Amino acid sequence: MSVNKATGAFELRHLRYFVTLAEERNFSRAAERLGIAQPGLSQQILNLEALVGTALLDRSRRSVQLTLPGQVFLQEARKTLLQADTALAAVRRAGRGETGRISIGYVASAAYAGVLTASLAGFRTTHPEVELQLTEMEMGLQLAAIAGGALDFGYVRPPVKVPDGVATTCVLREPLVVAVGAAHALADHETIPLAALSEETFIAPRQAVDVGFHHNAVTACRESGFEPTISATGRDFTTIASMVAVGLGVALVPRSLTCLQLPGLVYRPVTGSTTTSDLAVAYRRNEPAPAVRAFIRHHHRADPAGRDAAT
Repeated sequence: MSVNKATGAFELRHLRYFVTLAEERNFSRAAERLGIAQPGLSQQILNLEALVGTALLDRSRRSVQLTLPGQVFLQEARKTLLQADTALAAVRRAGRGETGRISIGYVASAAYAGVLTASLAGFRTTHPEVELQLTEMEMGLQLAAIAGGALDFGYVRPPVKVPDGVATTCVLREPLVVAVGAAHALADHETIPLAALSEETFIAPRQAVDVGFHHNAVTACRESGFEPTISATGRDFTTIASMVAVGLGVALVPRSLTCLQLPGLVYRPVTGSTTTSDLAVAYRRNEPAPAVRAFIRHHHRADPAGRDAAT
């Protein structure tokens, strides 16, 4: 490092001067490599020796030779420069969002849809040093945690009330299918008109009528011309599927949930409704963390078919 005469401190650049000189063993070549004038390099080395209080070069010889203290200083200078370069690279990686930690909440249906795993796998390919922490969580709790700073990112199923300061972006829009018991009178049909189920009980998750799948079921049935009977008693989709399989009702679910197969359960496309089930990501509008911002950009770049603009 170079000597700062006013403070008695030296700078990293003077360590680089000394290491370069020790490697080149020649003032002219070292100065040329550093891009500075030879007299300036000589003066900086003298300043450095004055600061450390001992000679670093053996000036009794024509070529540049290090004294024993100079050899020790060379080893320590190289360590210091390596650590400084490592620190600088780490800070730059963090600033670009390449390192850090992201806490992520998700509803189970995000995993069924494949969006969760595909998004995380793609992000880890480009940001392998970012730690991802996953927690399955009801979407109302997710949104509150994001707004309060306890969670960075979430996967939710709109519609849902979004707190101030939180934005959502649709990443998947999929059609609804109906889950019916294998013994149901319409189970053998390739498609089922939704209006043909007007007398059925529709099983939905334990949600408010204006939220998520409950809202989707009501909207789709109204689009088909009837007001459905809703039993909002399903704790999760496995429970709902089991209830349908034993004949307690039917359920409108996103097409991706057909991967959940149970004995006595069949899924059929429905006609008479264009209502879709959307999957969205939620995050803070003014996110300060570079890693989280990179994760948000990753979802924006994905641009899946049917995605809505950010809200």
